[in-house]
Order: sequence, then structure tokens, then C-alpha cells
Amino acid sequence: MNNKTVTELAYEFKKKYSKTIGWRIKQNAKVVENHLNPGEVPLYVFVAQKNHNIFDFFQTAVVTLTNKRILIGRKRVVVGYFLDGITPDMFNDLKISAGLFWGRVHIDTVREVICLSNIDKSALDEIETNITSYMMNEKQKYITNNQNQEVNQEVEE
Repeated sequence: MNNKTVTELAYEFKKKYSKTIGWRIKQNAKVVENHLNPGEVPLYVFVAQKNHNIFDFFQTAVVTLTNKRILIGRKRVVVGYFLDGITPDMFNDLKISAGLFWGRVHIDTVREVICLSNIDKSALDEIETNITSYMMNEKQKYITNNQNQEVNQEVEE
């Protein structure tokens, strides 16, 4: 299992995929680290801009795939922060698109579509593989769990 912090993993991603645009990575990663629940471990971390506009470089987010959910943390410049959490049961679909310089990841949830942009094109395969394989495993666990609960309820009746 991984013993690295969200900050360390974010810097590793930025170093490996240097064309990704991201600022204030440490501050954004701290938002996620502060909201990790007991027993929650970061499995994969990447940096992106949380917006649809490739020319907007000022909405850096640290996206963290943990063993329980996806967390997207953004620290405001002056006061406060934003944190989005996506649990496996809220996840619908994932769309990857690549442009001339950067790529985008669209995470479709029950409530909204989250767009993460300005990502190094060479990182898109790795991001897609990590998110998709994790969500497929977790959704399967969720479905199996619900089926077992239904069987138990039928037995009790």
C-alpha cells in the first residue's frame, strides 16, 4: 500500500507530466489531506484546472483517488477552499478528450459533470486507467453488497 501523502503524489505527477498546468499544488493538496477520513488512503493523485476553458489557468485542483472516493480540492487565494467528493455510487461515466496541447477529463456524476482541463496529453491514459478500474471494482462491490442485502431481507421475511 502507498504511504505517501497527497502532496508528495501531486508533486510526483507534476514532475512526471510537466506540461500539465498547475499552481499552488501544496496548498491545494492540503485541502484534500485535511478531509481524508480515518482509514482513507490516497491511491492516485493528479493535478488539473477545474474548468472548461483551456485559457483559464487559475483554478488549479488536486484530484485524489482514495480507497473510498474521489476528492477534488482547491484552495482559494485569500480565504477558504472548495472540496468536491465523488463516491462510487454517484459516479456515472468518464470522458477523455485530447486537444493540440492539453487534454480534458470529464467526470459525469449523478448531479453534475466535472470538467478537469489543461492536463498533459500523455497523462490521459494513466488517469483513465486508474479512475475506470477503481470505479468498476467499487461499483461491483456496491452491486454485490446490495444484492446480498436484498437476499437477507427476503430470508428474514
